[in-house]
Amino acid sequence: MALTCPTCGNAETFLVKTLQMHLLRVADNQLQPPQEEGRPALVEVLCDECDTSVDLEGLDAETRRDLLATLGAR
Repeated sequence: MALTCPTCGNAETFLVKTLQMHLLRVADNQLQPPQEEGRPALVEVLCDECDTSVDLEGLDAETRRDLLATLGAR
């Protein structure tokens, strides 16, 4: 996977921010646990060395697909 920080050149460690949503139902004034959990949405990828944001739109399709698959994200 070709993931590299545009600022410092780091190609080894990155911080990934995701967003997980859950649907809760209320029945008879009681919360029902989520029946199905979806995949988290990928919000941001940051360089772990300098905190620069990696442009996800600038990644080639294969790298972006591999990143999402690795994270189980959408």
